[in-house]
Amino acid sequence: MPDNIKLAEYLFTRLVQLGIGAIHGVPGDFNLTLLDYVEPAGLKWVGNANELNAGYAADGYARIKGIGALITTFGVGELSAINAIAGAYAERAAVVHIVGTPDRPTQDARVRIHHTFNDGEFGRFAQMAAHVTVAQVDLKDPRVSPEHIDHALTQCLLHSRPVYIQIPVDMVSAPVSAARLQSSIRLPQMGPSAYSTEVVDQVLKRIYEAKQPAILVDGETRAFGIVNSVQSLVEITKFPSWTTGFGWGLIDESTPNVYGIYRGRFDTPVVHEYIQTSDLVLCFGPHFSTTNNYANSGSPKIETLICIAHNEVRIGDQIFRDIPARLAVAQILQGLDASKISNLEPVSILTRARAYTGSSVALRDEPITQTLFWPRMSRLVQEGDIVMGETGSAGHGCRDIYPLPKHVRTFVPVTWLSIGYMLGAAQGAALAQKELISSKQHHGIQSARTILFIGDGSFQMTVQELGTIIRHKLNVTVILINNDGYTIERVIHGLKQQYNDVTPWRYLQAPGFFGAHEDTFTARVSTLAELQNLLDSEALTKTEGFKMVEVVMEREDVPDGVLAWLLQKQLGNPS
Repeated sequence: MPDNIKLAEYLFTRLVQLGIGAIHGVPGDFNLTLLDYVEPAGLKWVGNANELNAGYAADGYARIKGIGALITTFGVGELSAINAIAGAYAERAAVVHIVGTPDRPTQDARVRIHHTFNDGEFGRFAQMAAHVTVAQVDLKDPRVSPEHIDHALTQCLLHSRPVYIQIPVDMVSAPVSAARLQSSIRLPQMGPSAYSTEVVDQVLKRIYEAKQPAILVDGETRAFGIVNSVQSLVEITKFPSWTTGFGWGLIDESTPNVYGIYRGRFDTPVVHEYIQTSDLVLCFGPHFSTTNNYANSGSPKIETLICIAHNEVRIGDQIFRDIPARLAVAQILQGLDASKISNLEPVSILTRARAYTGSSVALRDEPITQTLFWPRMSRLVQEGDIVMGETGSAGHGCRDIYPLPKHVRTFVPVTWLSIGYMLGAAQGAALAQKELISSKQHHGIQSARTILFIGDGSFQMTVQELGTIIRHKLNVTVILINNDGYTIERVIHGLKQQYNDVTPWRYLQAPGFFGAHEDTFTARVSTLAELQNLLDSEALTKTEGFKMVEVVMEREDVPDGVLAWLLQKQLGNPS
């Protein structure tokens, strides 16, 4: 490698070193010269329909591969993406947001140019970004730009949250030292200390003393890189284990002591009482938002709770800081003596939900209901797939797919809840999945797909990204729930109000409009018999290619659980 390389080459080399294979984004006049360096660096340029979708896609990509990136232009482009960046911040997706900015002389002279407020002020957008990113760097000095890039990328990985990198047009080809590229970016590591050992000993003592223990795996487990270690703890302790919606799919549901998603007071009385009366609940990667936590009903009692969080361990109401999750879990595993655990026998009162095996009853012309639809979707999901449920009835209903096959990843509504997110994220997740399969890093799986369940209202938000999915030949199956509008908003407020309506589209014409071949598989079903025939169709069940299915349901029909509870409140039947 030469002593000096161009700044853009340095940045993109670093991204490749981190495992990024593709960059999302939209071209704009302040990033065009930067884009010239993307493909020569060995990166795929995705090219999205708009910056918001690009941000969603980079987020989806990051949640599958660990880190993602997008490039936008200054001002109008980056602000279009900031909603997606905020969601990545809220739900811990490591996204590198690169922004092409005006050249330094233009900024220094405070020239009144386009994509600004016409006042010569160039710093406002970075100030906005600071609220939704963990590091911000402006590469204006070639002497320190490599160090600044490395700092931003380190923070991105360390916190699993977005970072913001500005590159002025005249800095793109500026020569910088390549010396730092000889060493990979390494996250700071902490080894065991007397302090961390003392805290872990308290955790182990509680484990050994517990008479009615439980494990709850939440979604930040992924962000902290402790998924495999937590799976080992689930298997060694044999404690009854659940996930949250955010954590769904992170532990193997074929493990005998794994009981699926804990749904708070909307779960079975036996499960809810078991967790709420447990004397120990080990929670990994906690993310207790109201949506993820089933209207605040899924939080265990504080006195029974031990949380392994990003950089701290919480035992009851005590917080022990500066103990990273990886260190805490590693020390727990190393110190754990399974022979000291009080009870390794299965808990007799707990039963695992039965997998859907089909119906022997001829249900011919009956309409498709949410209750009957979702368990049937278990037949569709295969090992290594990605399952995505958009905010709304799809995101709640898809949780009734059980059990998940091995190595299935899931996306469901967690905290940010920007409707339309899942379609853009599906493009990014499917691309990451494709890269993992092609590089033989997908658990030995040779073929898999991304299955997106999305409502008609959300679909209309980000439909343009179908074109990107089709253009890049991604294995995505879109299952659109046509229930005539914003059902989730109806059950919150305005059950009969027209502001919750959407324009009826001819949805199955969308693939052709966005470039799909004429023989692309599409289907529309409105009865259980049609649904059964569809699920028996090899054309749907094979993983390769893009497919789209429209499923017609009633507008006021919702899955059991939180949405059914909200609907009853609308109808004047609170419970």
